[in-house]
Amino acid sequence: MSMDSQRAPAISQANAPLHLGPEELPHCFVLPLLLGEEDLAGLEYPDHLGEVDLVGGYYDAGDNVKYGLPMAFTVTTLSWAAIFYHPQLKAFGELSNVHSAIRWGTDYFLKASSKLNHLYVQVGNPVADHECWMKPENMEEGGRSVLEIDEKKPGTEIAAETSAAMAASSIVFRNFNKTYATHLLNKAKLLFEFAKTHKGTFDGECPFYCSYSGYNDELLWAATWLYFATRESAYLDYIEDNSISAKVAEFSWDLKYAGAQVLLSQTSFETFKQQADSYICSVLPYSPYHQVYISPGGLVHLRDGANSQYVTSTAFLFSVYSDLLAKHNQQVTCGNQQYNSNHLIAFAKQQMDYLLGENPEKRSYMVGFGNNPPTQAHHRGASVPNLSKDALAKVSCPMSFVNWFNKNVPNTNELTGAIVGGPDRYDKFKDLRSESAMTEPTTYTNSLAVGVLAKLAATTHSANI
Repeated sequence: MSMDSQRAPAISQANAPLHLGPEELPHCFVLPLLLGEEDLAGLEYPDHLGEVDLVGGYYDAGDNVKYGLPMAFTVTTLSWAAIFYHPQLKAFGELSNVHSAIRWGTDYFLKASSKLNHLYVQVGNPVADHECWMKPENMEEGGRSVLEIDEKKPGTEIAAETSAAMAASSIVFRNFNKTYATHLLNKAKLLFEFAKTHKGTFDGECPFYCSYSGYNDELLWAATWLYFATRESAYLDYIEDNSISAKVAEFSWDLKYAGAQVLLSQTSFETFKQQADSYICSVLPYSPYHQVYISPGGLVHLRDGANSQYVTSTAFLFSVYSDLLAKHNQQVTCGNQQYNSNHLIAFAKQQMDYLLGENPEKRSYMVGFGNNPPTQAHHRGASVPNLSKDALAKVSCPMSFVNWFNKNVPNTNELTGAIVGGPDRYDKFKDLRSESAMTEPTTYTNSLAVGVLAKLAATTHSANI
């Protein structure tokens, strides 16, 4: 979705990055624009900690809460796209926009992790937030609760994912801002030590971001990114001697094994190549080991509720692994069947094409692009108009739902580029703000779309020359 629109505080439209228009690309590879307004939120102060500068970072979706785990995953995957598809992003003039989006997150994480073995992991009370339908700049000042982890209250998943984000982003910045990249990498190392030394699951973000998979995947994921950022054998030793991996059929903010396995598939560890192959075999619909549900129209469908995140994560991993297989002249073996890089990129393309309009509903699931795109994204900033102080003073939280949430009208502000949750398992979709499972966008849905869209756009562009 629009990464700019999720910035806390968001930037003004005058400072929003340029983007390529859909006429220049086969399937709308755009880094999203900001809402047509100025979204400036104030400083956020935890009640019990004194003044702490936690300005920045991203709201995860349609609410006004900053969750550390999905935010870090957003930055990690966006960094992966910037690294792996650097030439394509540069060719389309989007690389600097990706760098800006990454840095908005890493600047926040540097502040949130300024103390040793301590990390602020959430800003805002989701229960209170969900009782009010207001834009972030109209939130009541003060009273923004803050959650944190430390040695006594560990949160291995969040610490390790934040380490991965810092390590991956350090690779992004080291060729043109070595000082900043070194700062990020040093912080990544400290956070990894914190994560693996003080182990424990943090459930403070439940029921919204519960870590159902545990923390072993994040530890493997962080060690993997630290190895690629440093090439230090200590991280390979950790991966070989201490990490735990597993065969999975999903890659998401909660489950990172498949991502690490694809990254490690070209190292000396044959196990990870086998596990990466297993992931592909579990997803490909014509594989003998197929496990993942595919809708009648051909869409990966793992769960109701922002299912498009699993679509873009699948497409991204298939795209990356396709390139790695082609580079090393390898194939994926699924029982007595073998699949090459062309099979993988074709499936990735089919998934993205579905989201952008080639589906039974004949509609796009990206706001502002294609045929009959969503107009009622479940998003406070997009649906609430600009309000004067006098008008704002007359609106209570209960009335905010009457005024803007429940009305069956298009959003006041277009959330250009946001990929919404998408259709159900039968390819049916309701463009209603109240249908959050279908219409709510998330940052990680779009961060995972950037790389594969850049790849597909470049491929199509080359074919047309």
